[in-house]
Amino acid sequence: MSSIILERTRYQKPLKNEYIEVQTNDEEINYGIKSRKQRFLDISNIKEERSLAVETVPPILISVTGLILAGWLFDTVQSWPVFTNVPELYILVPILLNLKGNLEMNLASRLSTLANLGELDSLSVQYTQIWGNLAVLQVQSLVVGAIAGIFSFIEGIIFNPNHITSYYESMSIIVVSMMCAALSSMILGAFMCILIILSQRFRINPDNIACPMASSLGDLFTLIILALCSELLFNFMFSWVSTVMFLILAASVPLWASIVWTNKSVRHLLTNAWTPLFVAMVISSIAGLVLEKYIDRYHGLAVLTPVLNGIIGNLGSIYASRISTRLHCGTEEDYHRSELTLFLINIPIEIIILIVAWWFDIGHMKLTWSFSITYFFVSVLCAAFTLIIAKKLTLWLWYHNYDPDNYSLPYITAVVDVVGNGLLVLSYWGLAKLRPVGHKTRKKNRVKNKISSLT
Repeated sequence: MSSIILERTRYQKPLKNEYIEVQTNDEEINYGIKSRKQRFLDISNIKEERSLAVETVPPILISVTGLILAGWLFDTVQSWPVFTNVPELYILVPILLNLKGNLEMNLASRLSTLANLGELDSLSVQYTQIWGNLAVLQVQSLVVGAIAGIFSFIEGIIFNPNHITSYYESMSIIVVSMMCAALSSMILGAFMCILIILSQRFRINPDNIACPMASSLGDLFTLIILALCSELLFNFMFSWVSTVMFLILAASVPLWASIVWTNKSVRHLLTNAWTPLFVAMVISSIAGLVLEKYIDRYHGLAVLTPVLNGIIGNLGSIYASRISTRLHCGTEEDYHRSELTLFLINIPIEIIILIVAWWFDIGHMKLTWSFSITYFFVSVLCAAFTLIIAKKLTLWLWYHNYDPDNYSLPYITAVVDVVGNGLLVLSYWGLAKLRPVGHKTRKKNRVKNKISSLT
């Protein structure tokens, strides 16, 4: 006995919501008609590995631009009076960037999985999921912003006891961190939601583009807002302005939480996925200590650190997000091909970064052959390490009943920050021992030299 079922082919042209008849029999029905998740995979095939490269390279190149601008911005603002007078901001930068990046990448990963499962087809569901996730993002950003500010202030006291601190300085750091986290989350969260909806509309796998865009643009926007808020509050540091602003920001947390609680689709996020954020904060604080100690000693470290960690973190987040989507859909990722593709993508991108840094004299580095080869080796080593960790950790979380969309990315990016900073400093130190002047010598800007030669 046979039956007729309707199977949706929304990812096949020409019609988005076309249905086709499929002949089946009762035995097949007894085993169960394929779920919506599995139908999606059977029809769309997600993408071949060459599509992974085609879809991944453009957003990563865009992210490189954002990361280079973020590195250049950090190299510029570190000489501002607020950064020289409040050294805890150096510790706050990597902690806040890591936490903020984790929040936005978790959002991107969650929505990418929902999009790939077809859960965002309805406008009403889109509104519910997007509004709920943005409210969750505000709660998380305000809480982690406050904790990041407190943590960086305490860490600054412990590891820099010669610096004189005060109540007003501590409140200023906390408020700057909370304002920066909330504002950038609002902007970046809305952007990520629009990006994922558009990628779904144009039949692009959001797993390949969402996380890189969230990471790079998140770093840039967060640094811009952090620098501006710090400079603004620095003028009112020894007043009650910071205290009043802290009370206002703290009072907004229960308001956002109430919005989340009324949304059943995201209510569970109020209590879940906090542990990886705070564990990642502790891990990334090690990277902040390394950065604070060596940033004045080695020219270019402020530029290369966010670039290296950002690109390697993007590769790991793409891989983890793809694996998570496959696991939710009930199939396995082709691990070997995906790892090889993402690993090879990193090589030309790192070469482009070195050429751009050399041509525009970013960070006042003298990019000798020895330093370029060392940096390239560090990036390749970090990429291989990150891809392995991303696969092992994502699978481990899934098998232990933790959702990788909420748990994997914070750990991956935090470990990348520590490993990347440590290997970069180690390479600077090793080259300084071999060539004491080498890469630490400042030089004239090549672009200015070329312009002056033409005049």
